[in-house]
Amino acid sequence: MTSASHGDPLRVVAIADADSFVKWSASLLDAVPGIRRHLLIVRTPLTVSPAQQRTALAGTSFVDAGVTRVGFDELDGWLGGHRPDVVVLAGRGPFVRLVARRIDRMRRRPVVVSGLPGMSIPAQRGALEYRRESDLLVLHSHREERAFAELGRQIGVTLPTALATLPFARSLTIESTRAVASARVSAQVRASARGHSAGRVALAERPAPRPSGTDLVFAAQALVPTERQERAELARVLRQAAEADPTRRVVVKLRSRPGEAETHLERDAYADLLAARPANLVFSHQPMAAALESAEGLVTVSSTAIVEAIARDIPVIALDVFGVSKPLLNTVFVGSGLLGGAEEVVGRRFRHPHPQWLRDNYFHSDAESTWWTQVEQLVALRREGRLRAKPVPVGRGGALHAAWHRASVLGAEDRTVAGRVALGIGSPLVRGIVALRRSRGRAGADTWADAGTDYTLEPTPHRDPIRR
Repeated sequence: MTSASHGDPLRVVAIADADSFVKWSASLLDAVPGIRRHLLIVRTPLTVSPAQQRTALAGTSFVDAGVTRVGFDELDGWLGGHRPDVVVLAGRGPFVRLVARRIDRMRRRPVVVSGLPGMSIPAQRGALEYRRESDLLVLHSHREERAFAELGRQIGVTLPTALATLPFARSLTIESTRAVASARVSAQVRASARGHSAGRVALAERPAPRPSGTDLVFAAQALVPTERQERAELARVLRQAAEADPTRRVVVKLRSRPGEAETHLERDAYADLLAARPANLVFSHQPMAAALESAEGLVTVSSTAIVEAIARDIPVIALDVFGVSKPLLNTVFVGSGLLGGAEEVVGRRFRHPHPQWLRDNYFHSDAESTWWTQVEQLVALRREGRLRAKPVPVGRGGALHAAWHRASVLGAEDRTVAGRVALGIGSPLVRGIVALRRSRGRAGADTWADAGTDYTLEPTPHRDPIRR
């Protein structure tokens, strides 16, 4: 059911600002039939440009009439006038909490859903803390569900979760993706039994090949690797790959153009590091789905684009040039068969995932993605008056903290005197607290240094401010 026992379709609104969250929330809602969907883009320092918006919405049914750009102070009026049944909060943690406070003011409170736009291993304390007032947290793998459940037990946060398929990884059905992987392994086993190596499987025994591309597509990321010398090293590897075969392109897929913001703050951009480059090493700002159409293989450190490629049966390399660790966000690939280094990239020795890894990591059966069924049940409970609202509590520091929080998220969009005062007082204090917590970093269990768990209790080591 899509109307929760009422005749009219459910009214569902996603509220987002940054590029990856716009893409995720639009794609998530686009896959739900029989609803009235809308996307609200709130102006913050991270808000997508019109060009980024077109890229993020490519492949969805969202058109201009289904998207509205608003200032934060316009939210109350818009939500009060449209009275959605469900709101999907799609933004970084502080943005989610700020918007949740506005929803607390609504006389007719909707069901509040939140989620994360890509792979979320390790599960981070802040990701859960900022979304704890949601009615439901959408996750995308069985592994993530276990990680966030354990994290919640560790910090005393109880938040219902629901499983969804990563919405932009649906070019092939999940079942067919796993079938192709299983067929590939079976063919390799049969060939090996006859004395062939796994890399020399007879063509007749391979799954039907997809139309092959020739591009090496590199999915750039703002957060990883962090250090300039590491990013320069990756630039050098990409240069080498281009020089190794001038007849084939190396495509660096970027998320933003000069002057545009991304979800995360990028330092040492590849556009600068690769200012001098071979003619066959090019930059692309097109949607990832379009970039993959001409891809021979995809290379990245830990971008969710790797899932998008796997769903299209495009081989990949998950880079382990700088190791495998939680700060690199690549521990999720342990056991996948996808990890590889610089030599594999230059030689274009891409690989496919082990089928045993797939189901636990983003390629579960479609039947296991029950998030929307759970949302409908919550809507029914809310209409019956049996779903308790979860208002955001007043934080320590009261009005001053609230003003600092608002000004930090909204940047120049916050024009209040209280915001300016709070930033002047609170920003140095917060920087000091965060620096102190980082300096106390432990090396034991449940930390960023512990690769044996899928969650962390420590503050993020990535210096990634909301306020730009």
